[in-house]
Amino acid sequence: QVQLVESGGGLVQAGGSLRLSCVASGRTFSNYAMGWFRQAPGKEREFVGGISRTGGSTYYTDSVKGRFTISRDNAKNTVYLQMNSLKPEDTAVYYCAADRLGGSQYAGDYDYWGQGTQVTVSS
Repeated sequence: QVQLVESGGGLVQAGGSLRLSCVASGRTFSNYAMGWFRQAPGKEREFVGGISRTGGSTYYTDSVKGRFTISRDNAKNTVYLQMNSLKPEDTAVYYCAADRLGGSQYAGDYDYWGQGTQVTVSS
């Protein structure tokens, strides 16, 4: 079992930045690929980006490329989502998730989820 706890969400103006953190406990963090997803009201959960077990590989959905950066610190059991140049359309609840396999853009492939943190971007 892996427990994931996100933090760092909040209210920010368009063009601003936030850094989300997700702390894992329970199992060996470095055994899991990690992903970030988001869900806006009335919309389906959407893949944001993912990172490999070692952090050597990252990938993103097109809408956040060049603005968002995922990183991880396996010594701290933490994965981060640095969000820059935020837009109102980035408003959503953001979730981190852990995948025992290689990670993917599909929510159903992930084994464990955090409770989410709200990000609101005002125009």
